[in-house]
Amino acid sequence: MRRLRSAANVDDLRRMARRRLPAGVFDYIDGGAEDESALERNTGSFAAVGFRPRVLRGLGDLDTSTTLLGRPLAFPLVLAPTGFTRIADPAGELAVVRAAGRAGIPFTLSTMGTRSIEECASVAPAGARLWFQVYAWRDRDLIRAMVERAAAANFEALCLTVDTAVLGRRERDVRRGFTLPPEIGPGTFIDGLRHPGWTWRFLRSDPIRFANVEGSDRVRGGPGDGSTAVDLAAYMGSQFDHGLSWKDVEWLRSVWEGPVLVKGIQTVADAVLAVEHGVDAVILSNHGGRQLDGAPAPFDLVPEVVDAVGGRTEVICDGGVRRGSDIVKAVAAGATATMGGRLFLYALAAAGEEGVDHVLELLRSGTERTMALVGASSVDELGAELLEWS
Repeated sequence: MRRLRSAANVDDLRRMARRRLPAGVFDYIDGGAEDESALERNTGSFAAVGFRPRVLRGLGDLDTSTTLLGRPLAFPLVLAPTGFTRIADPAGELAVVRAAGRAGIPFTLSTMGTRSIEECASVAPAGARLWFQVYAWRDRDLIRAMVERAAAANFEALCLTVDTAVLGRRERDVRRGFTLPPEIGPGTFIDGLRHPGWTWRFLRSDPIRFANVEGSDRVRGGPGDGSTAVDLAAYMGSQFDHGLSWKDVEWLRSVWEGPVLVKGIQTVADAVLAVEHGVDAVILSNHGGRQLDGAPAPFDLVPEVVDAVGGRTEVICDGGVRRGSDIVKAVAAGATATMGGRLFLYALAAAGEEGVDHVLELLRSGTERTMALVGASSVDELGAELLEWS
């Protein structure tokens, strides 16, 4: 708690995480593809837009709540799927599930998560909203089995990630020879001594695995559950289906009765196609700048995508959110909600579950404060007239 009192924003939590994590682990969380220009644009796109605040509006009680997929949302944020979350803290996804439930926002469990569907459901507070992110494995039976498990555990929605035909070249990881899970050996011994708290927790904790595919041998040779160190690019190249198409979205609907969202939309044309294929929400995302360097910033796409889909589906803006003011900007531009992953990974690494509670409260209170300062007492009053585009 002493550490958190000095953490005024997400960047402070990022600096704390950097001090507490081995360099390779921090770079895996923090880094992007190639020159990291897409990563920089994600945050820079928000910074490039200002406000046109209104005054003397007779504001009543400030209300950050809204709805998403027809259900209540305490403020317009969804926690994005992140793989290998337990490298930030041994509790991993379980800590984030609990914090998201308390905050009244959805948590999205990654297929590559390090806690299972059932484990996450078992710790979720009453009324918590759980989503499951799906990658396109070559073996459809493996996907079907995970989808059935998610349904049995009362997960609300499926989030199909569509921007990983191959893994982006993450050059920080290449330079360090980083594997998942991290290997503690002669090459990392000195770094481990510099971060004894993380190293001690890592060595004392249960082995880190891809919990949702643990024990599966359905794919030729077995998909592997991450219990031995893997090169992520090679792993995904051998196990994921590069031929993913809109027909697979239709197939996913045939095995799942709830909402289906598509994550990784990066053009207006694909957003329109998503509507035509009946998806319940499009998630504008460039995978946090970790896939195609030079991809558009999701926030920049919001106005034209919202205009093109014409209210036929909800639009979520994923990537670059660091402050409540960013959430307000995205919603004012037309998005239903925002999505973020690094923001809670930094917090988890900095201070565990309490860190995640802290960052979510920073974002909620920042949303509320920004709404008051631009002259909007509710989310419904946020509109494009409040933004100043350069």
